[in-house]
Amino acid sequence: MTAPAIDVRDLTVTYRDKPALEHVGFAVPDGGSLVGIVGPNGAGKSTLLKAMLGLAKRSTGSVHFFGELLILRRKEIAYVPQRASVDWDFPTTLRDVVTMGTYGRLGWFRRPGPAEREACEKVLGRVGLSEFAARPIGQLSGGQQQRTFLARALVQNAKLLVMDEPFQGIDAPTEETIIGILRELKAAGTTILVVHHDLSTVADYFDRVLMLNVRLVAFGPTAEAFTTESIAATYGARITSPVLGPASASVAGPGRVPEPSGV
Repeated sequence: MTAPAIDVRDLTVTYRDKPALEHVGFAVPDGGSLVGIVGPNGAGKSTLLKAMLGLAKRSTGSVHFFGELLILRRKEIAYVPQRASVDWDFPTTLRDVVTMGTYGRLGWFRRPGPAEREACEKVLGRVGLSEFAARPIGQLSGGQQQRTFLARALVQNAKLLVMDEPFQGIDAPTEETIIGILRELKAAGTTILVVHHDLSTVADYFDRVLMLNVRLVAFGPTAEAFTTESIAATYGARITSPVLGPASASVAGPGRVPEPSGV
């Protein structure tokens, strides 16, 4: 039997003795899936990604990727952080950032060669950024910045893609471009985990959804887990329809705790 792409068990994270996540567990099968993580502000969505990837300390629990620990599968995992967490004044170009995606497989002592540069150019074309490749990252629009991160992840050729709010603050054409690429990756067998804020697009974008508010509220195929009842339980509000506008995503639910700055 094939091991799950992601297997999280009893994951708890605490900040200053307050729980950011409590006893979260779920498993995503291997073979290609688009999983949305939704919940109110402070629900622990970004913390979940960081705890899985070893960027936040776990109080309890275990995480396995494709049946093994992170250290053995790190090169097969690409992480796209929130744009707000990045220093966009750093003196580098769009092409340089994308090229960084090749470093993991090159190791410490090899420099990117013709094969890596060719792979980067192909990816830049795929996300529509070829003409901006030499531009400093500080001069990119929000949508261009997000596509830059996606391009860096694509050039890694990862089996698992973890994305934190990739659709936040971008225009509709960029969002369509990104979701189109993610669907292609899913069809090719990539597992994609996405923190998402717009409930109105959940049913259209994701085949699985994880409803989170410090504790796991619901997880499973979107048609089964994304219901009026699970949304109400997640957001702590009376909901009459499972399809909500983005403004509803800021409602605080029961058990909410604030996340520390930058998480």
